[in-house]
Amino acid sequence: AGAGYLNIFYDRARVLANHLGVNPLPELNKEASREKICVEHTSVNPNKSAHIGHVRNAVLGDTFARLLRAIGQKVEVQNYIDNTGVQVADTVVGFIYLEKMDLNSIIELDNRLSREGKAFDYYCWDLYAKVGQAYLNDEQLKERRKEVLHAIENGNNEIADIADYIAMRNVECLLKTMEKLDIRYDLLPRESEILHMNFWQKAFEEMKNRNVIRYETEGKRAGCWVMPLDSHEGNEEYDADKILVRSNGTVTYTGKDIAYQMWKLGLLGLDFNYKPFYVYEDGKKVWVTTSSPSSPDDIPSFGKSDVVYNVIDSRQSYTQEVVKRSIAAIFPEKGDEASIHLSYEMVALSLSAAEDLGFTISDEDRNKPFIEMSGRKGLGVKANDLIELLEKKALAEVEKRHPEEKEDEKKKIARIIAIGALRYFLSKYTRNTIVVFDFKEALSFEGETGAFCQYSVVRANSIFKKLHEKELEQSSRFVKEETEKIREILQHENEIWALLIQCFLLPEVISDAIKAKEPAVLAKYCFNLAKAFNLFYHTHRIIAEENQARKSLLIVTADIVRRTLTSALDILGIKVPDKM
Repeated sequence: AGAGYLNIFYDRARVLANHLGVNPLPELNKEASREKICVEHTSVNPNKSAHIGHVRNAVLGDTFARLLRAIGQKVEVQNYIDNTGVQVADTVVGFIYLEKMDLNSIIELDNRLSREGKAFDYYCWDLYAKVGQAYLNDEQLKERRKEVLHAIENGNNEIADIADYIAMRNVECLLKTMEKLDIRYDLLPRESEILHMNFWQKAFEEMKNRNVIRYETEGKRAGCWVMPLDSHEGNEEYDADKILVRSNGTVTYTGKDIAYQMWKLGLLGLDFNYKPFYVYEDGKKVWVTTSSPSSPDDIPSFGKSDVVYNVIDSRQSYTQEVVKRSIAAIFPEKGDEASIHLSYEMVALSLSAAEDLGFTISDEDRNKPFIEMSGRKGLGVKANDLIELLEKKALAEVEKRHPEEKEDEKKKIARIIAIGALRYFLSKYTRNTIVVFDFKEALSFEGETGAFCQYSVVRANSIFKKLHEKELEQSSRFVKEETEKIREILQHENEIWALLIQCFLLPEVISDAIKAKEPAVLAKYCFNLAKAFNLFYHTHRIIAEENQARKSLLIVTADIVRRTLTSALDILGIKVPDKM
């Protein structure tokens, strides 16, 4: 016998009635397991201002955490602070040897910049680029970097104190920048504590005891401890066996990452001390690790996660593979599934965006499809500059459309549009796609943009501002009670039914986005739903409709769409303004 088929027919009126006034995400909480999930994202080197590439990381990580929370999952968001790394050392070199400053003079500079309305992280941005140029002509300064890095790693000295001040002031600036994008964190784990609280030593002993690392006695790796990766094909860039401890005894980044990953998964047997670092306006605290014993009463339980998602760019794929395999080798019961790398490609600028930001474009660059950035050369887009220019351009559009509005209200609308534009633009591309940022494209009210999705909700909301107070309630009651009339209309209105089905699929779309680890799945859904609603809006005269049954159906359909699209956009971190 051939394959069998099953035809299913929905009672469209009953399906609609069951969805009236219901949360667009009603069934999702049932999907959540008892697992705790950690999402680590942003993780900017705390030596200067964040740039647009860091914003893509933060938006991806924040949106993925929102997707997980939408299904009722317990999520902890961490932002790893590499406060002992070479980038921080470079900025310290700049302050000490180029600017001739000690800690007190750096603090005085910071205070003066604040009084002048200037940002400390911007000053560090310029200084970092200056140091990069100085290294090209000054070998002695490069040697200073090694001394500074060694002092920072050892801690408890004047240079380490300078590094700590610079790093944590840059972190404070970062938190304020990300708060503009509605991106928040629970914990800031610092590399200094991983070094000073013997996390690496504990992980190292665990790996030796379980025979998952090997000490090399000959060849170019003599004196090194390595992680054998027999199935990885070595090449000029990557060795098949990953060095975790160099022959001089220093630990590589990968080694420290393994120790940190073990702690995140609750496998290390050690814990940090914690203290509050930053408080958001609503009272939520961001905690930071510390090596000093502390005992605030309200310390949450950090780490001990069942699954960890690390949002790190694709250039770190090899390192993340080593971390994942190391955890699986040390703790076979955890396997590969506990460590998941959410990789992504870089962000570049279109030629017009580069010109908007004041870059000088060479003839050579004009022949390129996009402009790449380099923090070491000072060529990049600071996140705050990007946000401010987006707000400025959005405000110009709002002033054209609503000149009668009060100035504060126009700025509020422009800010919501700008943030929505940026978050949507960075979410709509799949993670393995290079994003070429363009202001005109991002802010367009037409096409696949955040503004188009926002405008669709504003348009839907405007319908209900024109209806009398009880009309939605009456229409909902009519649809529930007069099912025969609604059934007859829906039987012939496939376009309306298709729009409703599209709304009802939101829970499935969220599940698909999580399984694929692609926020772009939800972004695409928002655009398609907004596009379908606009067709519906232009096809039907909702307010002027004279047939009571048909008008009630149109009203409840518009209400379901606006609530669904608002919920979906909220998961993308996008708010909807009152008007556009």
